[in-house]
Amino acid sequence: MNERIREKEVRLVDQDGEQVGVVPTEEALRMASEAGLDLVEVSPNSSPPVCKIMDFGKFKYQLSKKQRHGRHRTAEVKAIRVFPKIDGHDLGFKIKNARRLLGDGNKVQINILFKGREQKHPEIGEEIIRKVVEELEDIAALERSPSRDGQMMTALLMPKGKPKKAAKAQPQKSEVESGSEDAETKEPLGSG
Repeated sequence: MNERIREKEVRLVDQDGEQVGVVPTEEALRMASEAGLDLVEVSPNSSPPVCKIMDFGKFKYQLSKKQRHGRHRTAEVKAIRVFPKIDGHDLGFKIKNARRLLGDGNKVQINILFKGREQKHPEIGEEIIRKVVEELEDIAALERSPSRDGQMMTALLMPKGKPKKAAKAQPQKSEVESGSEDAETKEPLGSG
C-alpha cells in the first residue's frame, strides 16, 4: 500500500475500475494522492504488479462487514425420540429438553417409535404430539403435521421469534410458588 510498494512500474487501475496501463510507481502514487485515496497492490504476483486506486479504510470496513454477515447461524433440526408408553414425568423431561433446543433457535423433530402391537394405535402417538405442541405453543409453532412412515410417526416444530443468546432454564412461577408454600406449611421436626 502507498509508499510500501517497491516496484518501479505498476499496472494501474483507477478509482472507477478503468485500466490506465503500466505507469511508474511515483506517477501512480501522485494520481492516488490527487484523488485523496490510497494506492493498493491487489495482485503482487503478476508482472508488473497490479495496483488500484481506492479508499483502503472503506475497503477494509466493507470486507469485515461481509465476514460478519456470513456468520449467521442456520437452524439445525434436533430430534427427540418418544415411545407411546412414555410416563408423564419422562414426557415432561423431553418437553423441557425441546424447550431448550427451541430457545437456541433449532427446529425440533418429534419422533414416536411404535413397536409390536403399538402400531395398531396411532392415535396414542397423535395425542402425545398434541400434548407436546400445547406445552410448547408459547415458543414454537408446528411446521409439519404428524405423519407416519412405517413404525415412526414424526412432527416438526419451529421456534417463534429470535433465538435467545443464553438460554437458561428458569423455574416456572408455579414451581417457585409451590416450593415456598411447602416450606411454610411444614412443621419443624420433633414437634408433635
